[in-house]
Amino acid sequence: MKKITQIAFALILGLILVSCKNTKQKIQEHVNTYNNSSSIKGTGITGTTAKAFLNDNKIEIRIETNLEENDTNKLTYKNSFPDLLKEMIKNDQISKELIDEGVKFDVYFLAYNNAILAQQIVDKEEFAVLENGAASKEKVTAKL
Repeated sequence: MKKITQIAFALILGLILVSCKNTKQKIQEHVNTYNNSSSIKGTGITGTTAKAFLNDNKIEIRIETNLEENDTNKLTYKNSFPDLLKEMIKNDQISKELIDEGVKFDVYFLAYNNAILAQQIVDKEEFAVLENGAASKEKVTAKL
């Protein structure tokens, strides 16, 4: 009976170890899922893709549009970009689990000619700001 328990324990431990995924595997899985099923809706958005940079623990997300590269569009989308990022977090297109593991999301909002209209790197700090709203951007210092 003792031998059977030891063998069963060894098998269960082996299965647990095999089923655990490392960060690089999770990054690749997230990118594959994103590319196969994600869609972002909005004015002028034509498509979106994700790319993994495994050695840098980074995921690049490109949101492509049919918009022109001009100052008006840059200003408009720079101001509305945080709301889009919040929506992506809500939809798990930017994964809290991966950010907790040190993965950064580099998100680009691109004009029709691939010029950058808005860009943001979402890491642990920026994720907290986006989750808690704009009030978190203002740091309060103690007064003595």
